[in-house]
Amino acid sequence: MVPEMHGQIEAAALLKAGGVVAFPTETVYGLGADVSNVSAVRRIFEIKRRPVDHPLIVHFADPSRLVHWAREVPDRALRLAEHFWPGPLTLILPRSPHILKNVTGGQDTVGLRVPNHPVALALLNALGADGALAAPSANRFGRVSPTTAAHVHEELGDSVDMILDGGSCKIGLESTIVGFTDHTAIVLRPGGISLEALEDVLGEKAVVAGGKNHTVRVPGALASHYAPVTPLELLPTGSLWRRALELEERGLRVVTVTWSTQNPDRPEKDNLFHFPMPAEPAAYGSLLYATLHRFDHEHFDYLLIEAPPDNVAWMAIADRLQRASSAPDFTSASH
Repeated sequence: MVPEMHGQIEAAALLKAGGVVAFPTETVYGLGADVSNVSAVRRIFEIKRRPVDHPLIVHFADPSRLVHWAREVPDRALRLAEHFWPGPLTLILPRSPHILKNVTGGQDTVGLRVPNHPVALALLNALGADGALAAPSANRFGRVSPTTAAHVHEELGDSVDMILDGGSCKIGLESTIVGFTDHTAIVLRPGGISLEALEDVLGEKAVVAGGKNHTVRVPGALASHYAPVTPLELLPTGSLWRRALELEERGLRVVTVTWSTQNPDRPEKDNLFHFPMPAEPAAYGSLLYATLHRFDHEHFDYLLIEAPPDNVAWMAIADRLQRASSAPDFTSASH
């Protein structure tokens, strides 16, 4: 379906005038500003309450413009871009002079991506051949990413000049971030493209940084991130129901979220609620953030999530849940 163009044209005019616009991608909603406008980029950090050394990803429409935004493009990066763009892949490359350091958190590298969403691409094309947006996810720093326009409005409200509604995000998890050494591709953040798919295109193994990369800062790599307001605990299947019952007996409202179907010991209690998720990782990932947003709104005291399977297909989901469960307890601020 071709999106209506008037919204993108109006949004592009706002962006060219220094505005900040939320827009949909196939991964999550982004909060975009003209990459060349220092004050507009600064507004992103202010709206999100984001540390200024935490880099933004640059979004543009035409994969052939990669050489405009990156000073050097190794062969491995070019192969991945040609295969996966438009798509949920962010490449970390040396920044060109067209990208200011306030976009990159002061680093000499930049994250580059061509999103695969008709509304996003129409917006980026409306900015012109050399137009691009610096855009993190459209939420407060460290919180659950938005996968609908309603999520953006609920969290950021009138601080954003415009929200383009493109429906629910198809993938629902952020892009895979890949950096490069002289001889290796390094997965700095797992995401919408699997490790197996990357390696198939590269024809060789890639390295998974595991959150311990010390040479470049990338979005979403902090120990605590992607967190709902409701305290979240990530538990193995065997411990989940014991913990749920323990909390319920203390008079707390608890919701359990599981992917497996083998839950013979699930207790039936008034303050204990259960939500089944798909057992297939892509389907699970597309629903994860929307599910976390939903249960925040329903004011549970605890959110208990069954740990995902320990295999590469679930790597991105495991990464997000681990960071979300490492978050501080927000209960006193909201419940």
